[in-house]
Amino acid sequence: NKYFGQRVNDGFKDKVEFVYTGLQDCSIVIRNVTEQDERCYRCLFNTYPEGAFIGRTCLQVYVFVDPSQSCLQVYELHEPVVDVRESNSTEEWVVSCSATGRPAPTVTLSVSQQDLNFSQYNTVSVSNTNATFTVTTTAVLSGSCKHSTQVGCAARVLSAPHREVMVTIREVQQTHDDDDDDDDDDDLFHTFTDW
Repeated sequence: NKYFGQRVNDGFKDKVEFVYTGLQDCSIVIRNVTEQDERCYRCLFNTYPEGAFIGRTCLQVYVFVDPSQSCLQVYELHEPVVDVRESNSTEEWVVSCSATGRPAPTVTLSVSQQDLNFSQYNTVSVSNTNATFTVTTTAVLSGSCKHSTQVGCAARVLSAPHREVMVTIREVQQTHDDDDDDDDDDDLFHTFTDW
């Protein structure tokens, strides 16, 4: 009110500042936000003779983990993990990519060879106990790998820089002997890049 003016509780005096203090137009700024500031905040107007008007808003804090930067940003995104395996069909691969972040990341698959294409997309999002989300996108890659083919997985969280992982699939040898139990992983080269 006009007699007492604006007041910030002691625990928030160094962090909270009023920008506008009108009853119909009130704004505050919270400075130097950390994950510990994630909570709901209440703004109270004591008026006479009507009594108290109370407003409530909740703040969500997102942290972007980037070791090359010393400043704290408001997102979290970890490097995607790609898994490529041959399906039972001769010219199909099952490609799966998982990325963990906060908020839930968008996961996108890509392939370098033009005559290959993805189908049967399936995306699952799992909420983790630390408030992050793990999103897994799986698709079937169809076509003949005539030479080394790169499969990519890009993960994005809001406007944070995206992270991408590339996996190279070598040409599949069609002369496999039925008695040969070589590990199919010999046909994959993994290269991880952060863009």
